[in-house]
Amino acid sequence: MKPVSLVLFLTFTLLAFSAGHILPGAAEVGSRKQKVWARAGSSAMLPCYLSHRKMGKSWKQLPDKTSVLWKRLGGSTHQEPHAVLEVEVSGLRKTALPMRPRVSLQDSALRNGNFSLRISPVRSEDAGLYEARVVHNTKVQSCHVELGVITVTLSPPSPVVENEPLLLRCNSSHRASLVEMCWFHSGSPVPTSRTFCSSHGALSIFRPATSDAGSWRCQLRYSDNETISAMYNLQILGFDGPTSPVVYAAAGSAADLPCTLSYLPTAFGINAVTAHWSRLAGGHLQDWGISHNSSSRSFPLHLPAVGLGDAGQYRCAVSVGSRTISRDVTLAVVTVTPSIQGPVSEGSHLLLLCSLTHPQGHERFQWKQLNSASTNSKLARAASHNLERYRFQMGPTLEIPHVSQKDTGTWECSVYGPEGRLGAVEYGLQITGAQVSSPPTIFSGQVTFGLTLTFFLLLTVCVLALALQKRARPPAFPALDGMVAITVPRKKEVEENQKEKIQQTEC
Repeated sequence: MKPVSLVLFLTFTLLAFSAGHILPGAAEVGSRKQKVWARAGSSAMLPCYLSHRKMGKSWKQLPDKTSVLWKRLGGSTHQEPHAVLEVEVSGLRKTALPMRPRVSLQDSALRNGNFSLRISPVRSEDAGLYEARVVHNTKVQSCHVELGVITVTLSPPSPVVENEPLLLRCNSSHRASLVEMCWFHSGSPVPTSRTFCSSHGALSIFRPATSDAGSWRCQLRYSDNETISAMYNLQILGFDGPTSPVVYAAAGSAADLPCTLSYLPTAFGINAVTAHWSRLAGGHLQDWGISHNSSSRSFPLHLPAVGLGDAGQYRCAVSVGSRTISRDVTLAVVTVTPSIQGPVSEGSHLLLLCSLTHPQGHERFQWKQLNSASTNSKLARAASHNLERYRFQMGPTLEIPHVSQKDTGTWECSVYGPEGRLGAVEYGLQITGAQVSSPPTIFSGQVTFGLTLTFFLLLTVCVLALALQKRARPPAFPALDGMVAITVPRKKEVEENQKEKIQQTEC
């Protein structure tokens, strides 16, 4: 098979395969009719090419010797044939008034034999058969292209607000009977359920959420095996984040309650936006200031210092144009309750209970000692071994059987959920009856040795001082003087004492 024939065979095979899909094809001048599908609101290219093989060596003179006339032969509403766009040999262009701003030909493409007609945006009434009449070097050739339009409509019109029912309709200009319709969201088929219902070419979403936004595709299959599809980008105005958000905050700390829209209101041409926070506490409705900001989609509520009385449910209501959407936010306060109120004595049995208002049932607790009150690094390292079983403890309750100085400092209770750390609260433990800089037990032998040595040095000094005092005056008790002499024996002093005793005896 010759290369040219092989190329033509592959081209016609590809065209036959792509028929019935929203894909632009290639129609050569003089070839059979081709069908192109396009979604209403998008652009369509009606192909028409004059190959270099047919143009011969004169293709460079196309702009001077070529004219193009696109005509519409008929449509679904049975219009009379009429001109759509004409390019004369002189370069003058004529466009039908109803399609003037929407149809065009590319000048650069004309020089290469490309006479394709571009329609943007496509309307449902554009469906029908089109013909391109190309006059080149006194030769007249033509292209025939049928444009099919598939339409996806939304009811109510945009913007769609979450939790308000919506209806997506999908139909086309194809004349055969519809056999099957399927819907896909982000590439996955959508089954009929309590949320989605598909019937008679329409898809109903009873309570749309922001997670339903994104790319939707409808696929239509007809009795003549024609299968076509179209995409639709659905935008739903709602709130970012989970449906029922919970904010965890420690008692006494600040808290920010989120209220963020999924889209900027200005994206829908809406400039009037107001936000309002409220809370029903003890039968009294508390209100917060209203903010006006059309250039932002975030309206948080800031609470500078929360307590147990602030825990509960809050509501953020945002008015967008004539509609109002609301989101409930729960504030859960984390607290620590000790079994001993006030300062804790050393040796006491202490329990620290970490509690949470408005638990959701999936929370986990973890205790951890952040730092110790000791300033001696050697002491901290020496006591680290004894702290291993207390530094990390799971569960809401932290038990310290015998409180010691090493337990002094800041303890943190963290709350965890499936998505990670949710919040934390700190508790400062102060202990009485203990010295902050007391020596560690591992040095007790050295301390005892030092005290013993100091005692003997003091005893020796006392004995020497007493001996010197005895030498300065006569002893009143000879027997006691003899004992002192024995304690500090010196030969010369012994002889002098003996002479003194003999003299006293003679007297």
